Order: sequence, then C-alpha cells, then structure tokens
Amino acid sequence: MLPPLKTVKAGLRVATETLARELAQSRPGNPTPSWNELQWQLAMATAAAHGVSPLLSHFSQWQHAGWQAFLTKQREHVELRHRRIASLLQQIDEKARSALIAVVPLKGSALHAMGLYAPGERPMADIDLLVREDDVAPASALLCELGYEESFTQWKHRVFKPVTGEPCFSLGEHRDTPINIELHTHIHERLPVSTIDITQRIFPRDPKPGLNAYPSLGAMMSHLLLHASGNLCNRSARLLHLNDISLLATRMSAEDWNKLWGEQGDESAWWAFPTLQLVDRYYKHAIPNAVLDRAGRDCPTWLRTVSKHQTLTTLSCSELWLHAAPGLEWSNSLSEAWRYVRRRIRPDAEMIKERADMVRTQAWLQEQRWVTLPQRRRMVMWLTQPIPRMDTLYVVRTALESPVLASQR
Repeated sequence: MLPPLKTVKAGLRVATETLARELAQSRPGNPTPSWNELQWQLAMATAAAHGVSPLLSHFSQWQHAGWQAFLTKQREHVELRHRRIASLLQQIDEKARSALIAVVPLKGSALHAMGLYAPGERPMADIDLLVREDDVAPASALLCELGYEESFTQWKHRVFKPVTGEPCFSLGEHRDTPINIELHTHIHERLPVSTIDITQRIFPRDPKPGLNAYPSLGAMMSHLLLHASGNLCNRSARLLHLNDISLLATRMSAEDWNKLWGEQGDESAWWAFPTLQLVDRYYKHAIPNAVLDRAGRDCPTWLRTVSKHQTLTTLSCSELWLHAAPGLEWSNSLSEAWRYVRRRIRPDAEMIKERADMVRTQAWLQEQRWVTLPQRRRMVMWLTQPIPRMDTLYVVRTALESPVLASQR
C-alpha cells in the first residue's frame, strides 16, 4: 500500500530540492536531514530516478545506514555496468573501422571519454550513437553482428536491444540490466512541435572510420542543452543532466560558448535559456552571466518569464501529477500552440505508435490501465482528477515495497 499521494508528492519535492542542493554545492557539509523512514525511502527513489545515486556515494556524508548502503551498492552496480559498456564501445569501434563507418558516441559515452566522470560515477541507461543517413543500413548490420536486434523506431532514433537478456527489476541501476543502443541520424528535438535540428554542429567535418569525438566542447554543450531542453519541455528533466552541463561548463572558454549560436554566431539559441536558467538556479556561477543574458534575449518573453520561476521538481518526474499539456509554454506562436493542443486531444498515428512501443518495451508501463485508455477518456480524467505519473509511481513503489536494499543485492 502506498502512503497518501499528497504525502508522496510533498516527500518527492523535499527530496528533490534537498538532493539538488547537496550535489550542487562545492563541498559536502549539509547536516544529516532529520527525516523519517518514509522520507529516506523517497529520497532513495528520487536519487535513482534522477540518476545521481552513484555520484552521491562519495559525496553525501549523511549519517543514515540505509542511505549510505544504498549509495554504495548503486556505485558498485554502475561501475560494473560501465565495464560492459566500455567493452561494447570498443567492439563497435573495431567493427566500424573495418566497415568504414564513422560513428559519434553521444552524451554519457563522450563525457566519460573526456574524463568528466570516473567509472562508477555516472549511470548510462543506453549507448547513443550518431551515424550518417547513408550508413544506417551497415550500422544496423554491425549491431546485429554484435548480438542486437531492432526493437522499434521513433522519429528521433532506432532502438536496438540485445537478443538475449531480460530486464532487471530493481531500484536504480543494476549491473545485469541489458545495454540498449539508440542509433541516431539527426540530433533534434521537438519543442513542443517545431523541430530544432543541430546535426551539422555535432557530426565532425572530417570524420574517420570508427568512433569519433564531438568536434568541439561547444558542439557537445549544444547537444547536452538541446537534449535537456527537450526533457524540460516534456517535464522529464533529471538532476544528472544538470550536473553534466555544470561540469562541462568548467572547461569551456568564451569561444566555446559562442558555438551555441552556430558556426557563424548568427543563429538563435532561445531553446537553451530555460535549461541554462535551471542549471544556474542550483549550480551557482557555473554558467557565465554573459551567456545567460544573451540566451535570455533570444528567448520568447513568456517562456523566459516562466522559466525564471520553475524548479527541478516542477520540471521532472518528481512532480507527481501528470499535466494535460506539458511544455505548452514552449510554443513560439498561437498557431504552434494550437497544433500542439490539437495533437494532445487527437493524437496522430505517430503518437499512437510511440505510445504502443512504450507500453510494449517499458517495464514501468506493464499492466498500467491508464496508458491504454482511449484518448477521450484520458482527457476527461485529466480535467476531473489528478493523475499520477506511472514512471514516478513505479520507482516509488520499488523503493517502498521491499527492505531498503533487497532489490540491490
């Protein structure tokens, strides 16, 4: 039995904002919170959902036996899983060289490669790879040679899963969780319906066969910001992504930051401001004021105003209730807002397929009646009662239904 959802909602907010402050400060030192056991379990659920448990394992000095044991176990699982990922990337590199395919490992893989994280500090749910459109077929064949099969295709990427291996149902990370691979040909996001595409910034001008790094720190930052902005728009931000951006920012020069505005410096980076603003809220002085000011001038007035008052809780799975129109404030015109609302009321074939793929492949959606209801029923329920997020309830239940670390053993 879950506690009252109002209690869960309040507990998630307390945990999220407290963990964000704990991780973002320059050195540990906050006193151990005087939480009851329910709040500690909600803190574990929050840390797992936001991907920061292993980072906190050597950072948080809070004196609570269950908390410390959970963090230590999470770091061990992530380190063991990292070895599997590193080995798989090496195999991809070797096969891509032989097949003369240029591949760019994205996000977590690249952050590890440049040394921003040590093995065991940053979890990776999957491996993201960028290839040219013409290389999709040989790259797919390469992955199949490594024991993968295509699971489903969405507008952003193709998802490949191992032919063998079953999901591990546990709180947070588990060493034996299958490593999925997402194959991209474009780096783009819908915010909320118009597409921002920065592929040309990300793919190297003179790539070599095998694995290639981002062409610059500015290109990497552009991708991290666009990816995070897509998550903000969908209210699925993660503290881990804010930490990524703050760490990369410490290595960037003014010239690197200028890449946000394209190679010629004449493109708009309006989409970057809400994420930069959120990072600045928690990681003080990570983002240069000049960058914030310039991105803020690009950003539409309404979105800029709303962003200045939003928190990590309200923009992530820590906000327990579903929103009928998440990201509506990102619309750049009334016509775009109407297109978005119309798709929410009457989903097109692409949205229906995406939902079906999610229900089929995501453990936290299995046997959840809400996600299979007709859209009209869903809209009526949205308007008449608060609807909890299925992903949030899944991680909360996992944290509450077992002894603190039973699922981590």
